[in-house]
This record gives sequence, C-alpha cells and structure tokens, in this order.
Amino acid sequence: MKSFNWFNDLSSILTLDLATAAVEETEPESMEFLANELGDKVEKLSQISWKEMFERYVPVVCDYLLRVALVLVIFFVGRKLIKKIVSLCDQALKRHGMEVTVRRFFCNVINALGYICMLGILLQTVGLTATSLTALVASAGVAVGLALQGSLSNFAGGVLILLMKPFVIGDYIVQGNTEGTVKEIGLVYTELITADNRLIVIPNGTLIDSSIVNVTATGKRRLELSVGIGYKSDLKKAKEVLIRLGENDPARDPENPVNVFVAELAESSVNLGLHVWVSSSEYWNAKWRLTENIKMAFDEEGIEIPFKQVEISVTKM
Repeated sequence: MKSFNWFNDLSSILTLDLATAAVEETEPESMEFLANELGDKVEKLSQISWKEMFERYVPVVCDYLLRVALVLVIFFVGRKLIKKIVSLCDQALKRHGMEVTVRRFFCNVINALGYICMLGILLQTVGLTATSLTALVASAGVAVGLALQGSLSNFAGGVLILLMKPFVIGDYIVQGNTEGTVKEIGLVYTELITADNRLIVIPNGTLIDSSIVNVTATGKRRLELSVGIGYKSDLKKAKEVLIRLGENDPARDPENPVNVFVAELAESSVNLGLHVWVSSSEYWNAKWRLTENIKMAFDEEGIEIPFKQVEISVTKM
C-alpha cells in the first residue's frame, strides 16, 4: 500500500540534506546550495501532494469499502444459504426414517462445514491468498488439536453413541450415581433432565466408557413391590387382594400376568412379593398408586401390616 508516500519522501529529503549540511558545516556556499535545493523540493511536494493523495488513495479507499460491502453480502447470503441447506438435509433424512439424534448430528456437521467454507471465501475476498489460507488453517488445526485433545475423546464418544444408539432422546438412563431423561445428545456432551427438573451435563467420553442402564429401552418395566403381613393374618386373602389390585391398575400391561408370591418368612412378618408389568412412562405413578391402594385395602380387610418395634435401653447411673 502506498499510503503517505509524499510524507516519507519529504522526511528522507530533510534527513539527507540536514545530514549533508552538518558534514559540510564550514562551507557556507554548500549550505546555501542545499538550502535552495531543499526549498525547491518542499515547494514541489506542497504543490502536488493533495492531487497525488486524491489520485492514489481515493481508489484504495473505494476498493476497501467495496471489499467490506462484498464481505457483508457474502456473510448474510451465505448464512441464509447454509440454513436452507441444513433444513433440506434434515427433511431428506427424516423422509428416510432416520432418528432425530442422528439427524441432528449430521445437520450440525453440515452447518459447521458450511461456515468453514464461508470463512474461507471471506478471507479470500479480503485478499488472503490460498497459500496463506492453507497455512493458517494448518496452524489453527494444530493449535486447536493440542488445546482440545481431551474433548476429542468426547467427540468420538458422541459419534459412537449416535451410531451404536445405546440410548436416544427421551430415554431414561442410569450411569453410576446419575440418572435422568435424555434431553439432548451433542457432539461433546449429553444432557439429562432429572425427576426434579435438574439439568445434568455428562461428557460423551464418560458415557461410552462406562456401563449404562437404559430403563425405558423396551417400553415396559416390571414393577416390584414387597409388603409384609402378620403371621396371624389370612395369607390367602392377602394374596387375593394383591392380585386384584395389580390386575385393576390402569398402567398394567395386559399381556403379562400379575405375579404374587411369598418372598420371605421373616422374624415378625410374612413378606409377600408383587410383580406387575407396566408401561415405562407410568412406572413411578403406578408404584406410588399401588403402594397406597395396598395399605387401604389391607386396612379394610383387617390384614395386619406389622412394624418392627425399637427397644430403648436405659442405663442406670
């Protein structure tokens, strides 16, 4: 860029002439000659400086403004075009029956690639050459790879989760001491919503390297309840009550029978087991409802539910 060339010329002339005058300080005729020459050059520069500035820099400024306008146009048009392409790809994948998690993954990849391509076009528009752009991308790739080497394992875990599908959005999963409904499967993290509406974010690398319990994968679960009755209570009547309550529960799966059995002869009670198959989405509601109904039905039938007495020992002083 030829910005301020007239100023640089003037500075070089002044520096050269002053240095020469200092060397030939004892020769008045030489100093007078240099002063005259300097005056002529300064006068010439002052006469043509504004004209040269207009001729040299107005085209440069216009070219710069044109590039800025072109960059803005490419950005806004490119952003809408990328959004449209992502939408078309999502619709095409949906028509082929692909699950929402995989569709989101591919759409995110296409969106990222689109913005990377648009960034390359913008850099070339402002004057960055292909060689410089390649070197910049390579350097940035190395730097990002070193900085995010821990996140790369999470990214790989996200890809494996989307391909192998151990769970999908809406499943209730248990991982270690963490459990909840899958809200989002990202490229790096998976989001869970707990029963009390807390958000848990788990790295995909952790999920793929550990055991995962998918509670809702099959669509139905076996509800298991245990209740104790007294040894003097009518065992047959108690079993009939449990069978009736299990069969009449609205969440019960009719394809599977209700199972009632004696699970244990404990010290102070006969423990009965109740197994009822229910839909996964109604598991907790069915459990709470059956627990309450068992208590009220046993009270009506006079069936005792014993409780363990706590002995308190008093030490005499």
